[in-house]
Amino acid sequence: MAEQGSTGNVIAALCSFFIPGLGQLVQGRLLMALIHFVLASMLWVILMGWVIHLWSILDAALFKPKS
Repeated sequence: MAEQGSTGNVIAALCSFFIPGLGQLVQGRLLMALIHFVLASMLWVILMGWVIHLWSILDAALFKPKS
């Protein structure tokens, strides 16, 4: 089980840094990965994508699986 700040979450956050949603995909969260990728892609077009991109990185880094 990965805890906040674990190596797995750090790797996921780095993945999301390069491609929004990739960190969530690495964690096995397909729906959240798709949401992050689609929102970031759409918003980058209207110059606000960096907000969703940062959210994607933070979401991957702070993820705590349910016990």
